Amino acid sequence: MSGDRPRDHHVGMIVPSSNLTMETELPRMLRAREDVLPEDRFVFHAARARMQHVTPEQLRAMNAQAQRAAAELADARPDVVATACLVAIMAQGPGYHCTAEDDITAALRAEGSDAPVVSSAGALLSGIAALGATRVAIITPYMEPLTKAVVDYIEDAGVEVVDSLSLQVPDNLAVARLDPADLREHWRRLDLTGADALVLSACVQMPSLPSIEAVQDEAGIPVLSAATATTHRILTGLGLEPRVPGAGALLAG
Repeated sequence: MSGDRPRDHHVGMIVPSSNLTMETELPRMLRAREDVLPEDRFVFHAARARMQHVTPEQLRAMNAQAQRAAAELADARPDVVATACLVAIMAQGPGYHCTAEDDITAALRAEGSDAPVVSSAGALLSGIAALGATRVAIITPYMEPLTKAVVDYIEDAGVEVVDSLSLQVPDNLAVARLDPADLREHWRRLDLTGADALVLSACVQMPSLPSIEAVQDEAGIPVLSAATATTHRILTGLGLEPRVPGAGALLAG
């Protein structure tokens, strides 16, 4: 082994106050990467924005807190900043992730931070593109109207959503407590005819990581999630190989 010391990469996260999964799945993936690529290590710093129920009103209120959270993270001088949740951005209308990323970037720059910014909404789109997919099916924990907003957002970006499944869980803490093993059955309710990728969780709060590879093996098409896509963007934003074992085709390296 070389005498070089591992590099620490500081990851800032803007997290909905009731989100438990972003701070679970993203570190879990990057810890798994450390096992196979030990030259890079990851340190996490979170700032929270209040949100308890996944309603349009609370999502708008949470978005309004993003610049304050970004300013707080800037003090830690992160190497990259990732923001969730996906639906808070997508519910504002097509293309809003660009506005959200620009606003957070401006808040960081005002405080002397030059960290690149990743949104889970933008990451999901870029993750689908990285797989070369143009037709996807998605599973969300949201109520039907919010799922429709996500579908419309993805389709506005030029990707056809061939089918979607809403689990209709409005309480954000309850979403975090959903059993990811159930997704191994939920996906079977989708019509995957013509789909070239499956978004197993279009929500950074709904756990899915333990089921990504199992569903991918059974479905026979690439499987990703908002969390794996966000991790992909974090790694590429840091100039690192997007490789995480056991996290699906997007992070196969």
